[in-house]
Amino acid sequence: MKIAVLGYGTIGRGVYEILSNPVTDYTKKIQVSYIWIRKGKEKALPEMCDDFNIILQDKEVEVVVELLGGIEPAHTMILEALRAGKHVVTANKKVTAQYLKEFLEVAKEHHVQFLFEATTGGGIPWVRAVEKVKRIDEVSDFHGIFNGTTNYILDRMYKEGAEFDDVLKDAQQLGYAEHDPSADIDGLDIGDKLQITASLAFDCIAPNDFPIFGIRTITKNDISFFKNRGQVVKLIAQAKRSNNILSCCIEPVVFSKDSMEASVPNNFNLGSITGTTIGELKFYGQGAGMLPTANAVIQDIIDLLEEKNETAFDFSKEVEFCYDKIMKDYIIRTSLPEEKVREVFGENVGEREEYLGNYYYEILTISTKRLHDGIQQLQVYDKTVFGARIHVGTL
Repeated sequence: MKIAVLGYGTIGRGVYEILSNPVTDYTKKIQVSYIWIRKGKEKALPEMCDDFNIILQDKEVEVVVELLGGIEPAHTMILEALRAGKHVVTANKKVTAQYLKEFLEVAKEHHVQFLFEATTGGGIPWVRAVEKVKRIDEVSDFHGIFNGTTNYILDRMYKEGAEFDDVLKDAQQLGYAEHDPSADIDGLDIGDKLQITASLAFDCIAPNDFPIFGIRTITKNDISFFKNRGQVVKLIAQAKRSNNILSCCIEPVVFSKDSMEASVPNNFNLGSITGTTIGELKFYGQGAGMLPTANAVIQDIIDLLEEKNETAFDFSKEVEFCYDKIMKDYIIRTSLPEEKVREVFGENVGEREEYLGNYYYEILTISTKRLHDGIQQLQVYDKTVFGARIHVGTL
């Protein structure tokens, strides 16, 4: 099987490295015929090409692997490849989250497949897991650590007592975080993954306007505060359906140090999904880095090579999106006076605790939306506010 790879960044290099040194019968059957690069870039490898039309017109190329990232030109090139009768495999979570339904419809129209396992969970077969659960069950909820970069940062801070900025620099040097790390640390990257998974799990086109609060403002003192309480902070994406109401959010969650989520190290991910008869299933593996994500890309290519049956997706269900039905307990840290905290959260404010010169407030029995709205109000006066949900029982 001949393929063309669009882009030669971190994941593109990983795909090329694995397929250039094949060790299995499957990978020996896959040949990288083209690597598309932008005009003006040096053609450092013989496979490199800056004319996409050459790839589209080559009938021997069966699969186009889109690894450019972002919306354009990825969106246009994916559609052109599908309309040219070529399968498309992608690791681009942003364009997939925004155009998933369109890509699947165009692929079906032209009798090819659009596969996107590598968009969510790195090396974990997460998309396949959701598909398999749904063959038998309805999904009631899922949650997980779906960003290896933020998990790496939080894990290092917990184990070493390190400062956020120092660990972030290390993550950038290791290739886990981009030069501009905003998508990771502000929860936007995980937001795309949540939108993709929710669309698949609940048979609808999930929105992207759910509450998101990242880890940009967490400090080593915050980590130490929770550690002294026997707790660990993780950045969690969650979606839950009750009857016809769907709630989604992304936020730091405080787990007991004995929980499975608390023990997830380094750049690893952990996804949990609950079905009506199977109950809760958990999937664990590397969630960031060149080779784990490249591995997921190649798994999709092998599925095409083996002519695995195409999964039928349905996005027709009518679902009400609501973010103020589920009530939870939180802790926030702010330098603002208690009067300001009570002005924003009123009777929901519980006990206050001082630790290393910082004040931590319990915010009790409050909806995700109201909590996030309240944090935004406090950020007008204190940009360093940090908040986390307290995990008790089930998410």
